[in-house]
Amino acid sequence: MLTLLDQLDKGTLWRSPGGIHPPEVKFLSNATPISQLPLAATYLVPIPQVGENCTLAVNIGDSVLKGTPLTQGTSIWHLPVHAPTSGTIVAIEPRASNHASALPVNTCVIQADGKDTWCELVQNELDDLTHQQMIDKIRAAGIAGMGGAAFPTHIKLNPVSEIDLVIINGVECEPYISADDRLMREYSQDILAGIGIIHRLLTPKRIVIAIEDNKPEAAKAMQAAVVQCGLPADSIRVTVIPTKYPSGGEKQLIQIITGREVPSGAIPAKLGIVVHNVGTAFAIHQAVTQGKPLIERVVTVTGKNVGKPGNYWLPIGTPVEHVLSATEFMPEPEQKVIIGGPMMGHALANIQVPILKGTNCILVPSSQEIGTTPEEKACIRCGECANACPALLLPQQLFWHAKAEEYDKAASYNLKDCIECGCCSYVCPSDIPLVEYYRIAKSALKQAADEKQQAERAKQRFDARLARLEEEKLAREAKAKEAAERRQATMTGTDKNAVAEAMARIAAKKAAAAQSATEELSNEESSNVTSTDTTDAPKGKAAVAAAIARAKAKKAAQVNANGADTNDVVNVTASDESFLATDAIAQEAPLSQKDKVAAAIARAKAKKAAQQADTAPLETTETADSTSELSAADDKKAKVAAAVARAKAKKAAQQVETAASDIEVSNTEIIVSDVNDSEAIKKAKVAAAVARAKAKKAAQQAETNADNDLTQTATPAVDSAASVQADVNDDTEAAATDVNDVEAIKKAKVAAAVARAKAKKIAAASAAESKTESEIESVDDIQTKANVASPSIAALDAVAAKPEAVLPSAEKIADPIETAALSGDELKKARIAATIAKAKAKKAALAQQTEASSDSSVAND
Repeated sequence: MLTLLDQLDKGTLWRSPGGIHPPEVKFLSNATPISQLPLAATYLVPIPQVGENCTLAVNIGDSVLKGTPLTQGTSIWHLPVHAPTSGTIVAIEPRASNHASALPVNTCVIQADGKDTWCELVQNELDDLTHQQMIDKIRAAGIAGMGGAAFPTHIKLNPVSEIDLVIINGVECEPYISADDRLMREYSQDILAGIGIIHRLLTPKRIVIAIEDNKPEAAKAMQAAVVQCGLPADSIRVTVIPTKYPSGGEKQLIQIITGREVPSGAIPAKLGIVVHNVGTAFAIHQAVTQGKPLIERVVTVTGKNVGKPGNYWLPIGTPVEHVLSATEFMPEPEQKVIIGGPMMGHALANIQVPILKGTNCILVPSSQEIGTTPEEKACIRCGECANACPALLLPQQLFWHAKAEEYDKAASYNLKDCIECGCCSYVCPSDIPLVEYYRIAKSALKQAADEKQQAERAKQRFDARLARLEEEKLAREAKAKEAAERRQATMTGTDKNAVAEAMARIAAKKAAAAQSATEELSNEESSNVTSTDTTDAPKGKAAVAAAIARAKAKKAAQVNANGADTNDVVNVTASDESFLATDAIAQEAPLSQKDKVAAAIARAKAKKAAQQADTAPLETTETADSTSELSAADDKKAKVAAAVARAKAKKAAQQVETAASDIEVSNTEIIVSDVNDSEAIKKAKVAAAVARAKAKKAAQQAETNADNDLTQTATPAVDSAASVQADVNDDTEAAATDVNDVEAIKKAKVAAAVARAKAKKIAAASAAESKTESEIESVDDIQTKANVASPSIAALDAVAAKPEAVLPSAEKIADPIETAALSGDELKKARIAATIAKAKAKKAALAQQTEASSDSSVAND
């Protein structure tokens, strides 16, 4: 059985799967020799690796010579970039890239001086250089794969595994491209010299130069060069293979020459095989022997819209626009400019882009050569794409997953093994651009892999930082422990005591701080609860309580200072509570309706308590002496209370006069003005009903104490209320007499309604008594019950202190009364009640005038 080497020597070839036979159209450019183009005014040299694994070696404004390195770095993946001509660095900025996306990339802009002066070149003999020196020179020259992949050549020339076979790729299967064909024809000796350097570095057992059978001139030239080279005759040969696209692919060519398939995800070096392009071999020769860096290459400029198609030596960084203008470019509407061949190339969005190391063709086709892009149609599942795929993939499945953006599933179908040859798109009857879908999917997978790798590196840096911090912490702790041990070893007994005391003080301070923090927290909680309770409580009740407390404290201080009797203090305090509470409420902020009602009820209760406190000593005296006359001491107390009440009444009257001349009339005006408001009437009716219910309840409670209350002497608080009631009745009568005025008529109606209500109560109480004396004598009883039972009458005492508190009650009573009709019996009773009220008021006024002088002196005391 023949070995692989024997089969190679015999020229045995294997059939590769897939592939197509598109029109070649190489005759446009391969008929003329390689030529030069004039220098461009500006060169654009991309420097994408700057910042990743290299740095800039020049600055803006520097003058450079042809071949001067523009970047420097130590990474194994770094490929130096050189100046393509002599000139000045005018800018270093992002410019459009030579890519289908035209994304910006960092670019060094060189303004050419037109001299094209070389920098100093170092020439060497092969025998004078070691293998490592050769690899270093190749790396310093920036040589990359010239077939299009642009993989760093110095890495492929320094493999880890042993290399048995080296294949020199001269197939050039892409239509229109003839750069390698012309290079093999014209520079075959230089190519063989480069192959000799590769042989020295890799020492393979066989070297095969593969050329397609559509390039017979190139095959003859290379065969002649092989014969003349100094390599062993049995170690190198030229093999002509059948023309089929894409036979020039690395894996496809290996399969054709050796019959072996490179595993998915593996590189040919694992099989002991290395593939280099003929252009790469030529650049290796120039770099090692002549010291020239890779600053130019052969590029095919072809297409029917180019006036001078052919192959040209173009410096790296030459703008495409300059090349087209120099070759008499004749653009058409919607003209396409393609970098590469029609199968694997990409159209440019901007012709202001540079020539790169992997650029082998500029194709400018006419509309007859390449028509408009057809509309994509639905896949018919014909399977032609699978038959044409040279990588034995399933293009249809890859298309479905790529279109659905299911990139992980596409990767599971070996998407990365796709060489993007375009055979599937070429044969697709539905005109689906399958390769475009695959490129997008590959970009997405690459981006995801890069992000994952960056995240992994970040995690590693974070873990390393945590480990470093932990080590530093342990080192500090160990150092502190050692220092403490040294101090303890040298410490005396006194020092130990001092340390213990200091530790105890520190512990005490910490405990005190914790306790204070706890107390502050509890105080804050209690203050929050107190503030909440205070806020929720009615303002009137809080003000009443505060006023009562202040009054009690003030009276207690006076008693302690003057040595007064305890009963006096109790009486005076009880008589003053209602006035002080009212005064405190008046100083507060405006209250709500509910708070005002609560304040009025509190004042009524305070007056009732004061009356009971004042009458209790009198009842005891009457029981003991069985007489109705007061003792001298009780009489004095009564006078004092009466004086205090009159003083309060005067003060209240002064406050009332500043607000309005007549309290009842003012309230009546407000009631009349609001009587048309249906909502106010409804509220007033409800309030009146509540007031009547409270009055009935108070009347029932007052009946049990009626007999005792009628026999007792009128207290100062009752006298004050009677005087105020008399004034109110007088004002009501005066308002009723003014019938000529419309507003006065309304006031009179209200006053009459109030009088009718009073008359009903008086009539019910004195039905069995005589008209004149009995009604006059029963006024006190009726007045006392009215003060207790009727909220409107009981609230009259609070009017002097705070008229606003009485206004809502007056409104609630007056609204329903205003709507009542005046009958004859009710009018008669109202007149009787008014007459009784005037008589009572006159009687009270005479009693007050007779005691004015003496009471005023007692009040001053």
